[in-house]
Amino acid sequence: MTQHLLKPKIILLVGMMGVGKTSLGRIIARRLDLPFVDSDKEIEAMTGFTISDLFARYGEKEFRAGEERVMARLLGGKPCVLSSGGGAFLSEKTRKLAREKAFSVWIKAEADVISGRTEGRTHRPLVPAADNKRIIERLVQECYPIYATADMTIPSYDEHPSKTAIRLLKLLEEQGIISPYQKPLPPKK
Repeated sequence: MTQHLLKPKIILLVGMMGVGKTSLGRIIARRLDLPFVDSDKEIEAMTGFTISDLFARYGEKEFRAGEERVMARLLGGKPCVLSSGGGAFLSEKTRKLAREKAFSVWIKAEADVISGRTEGRTHRPLVPAADNKRIIERLVQECYPIYATADMTIPSYDEHPSKTAIRLLKLLEEQGIISPYQKPLPPKK
């Protein structure tokens, strides 16, 4: 038996790149029988450009303005599990809307875990491969105080996302956001 939302809200996953929002979001959405939406994929589908291309072409300021518009549209939609881009929750407008329309969950990982997961990847516009560790440490200092305003925090360790999902589902149950898990009854003989 799948669990389900007890309140018609969006479950918004926030946090740095590489913390596992997408992997975790897919697992949670499947378990709750909800659509999974990745805001970065929505932006790419809408524009026809990758996030890195948008940064290069228009700069971060213009990208963030567009990201705010996309997040407003997504947060105004039906209940789903929504994985946001790493910078989306840094917008005051997005945070205000999230407080009204969503239950926000900060997926928190230590800088060394993020660095290990993102090392050598070239599709992260704010983290060039050469300065990975140093830039991530700076972003942690800047972003974590804002991420900490989310409704809930779940640590993301160097573990399989399914383990993090189990811990997150339990916390969502405890907060009254989703129904308790019930083992399916065995078939009648």
